Amino acid sequence: MTEQELPEDIADMSFEEALAALESVVRQLEEGDISLDNAIQFYVRGSQLKHRCEVALTEAQAQIEKIAERPSP
Repeated sequence: MTEQELPEDIADMSFEEALAALESVVRQLEEGDISLDNAIQFYVRGSQLKHRCEVALTEAQAQIEKIAERPSP
């Protein structure tokens, strides 16, 4: 999955927003009070949110590595 394949609302989320939304999806799935069709939709959205979090963390790590590689003044 690429960033372009994510729904716009998820692609525009910060890491913190995506993580909070993912936690909400997980809670709803764990409660089990939803139909199978809804559970599948929640699972797909959760997968998309997980991907957004992974992308944000990878981007943050790349920024940290660039900073660490800079020569000291």
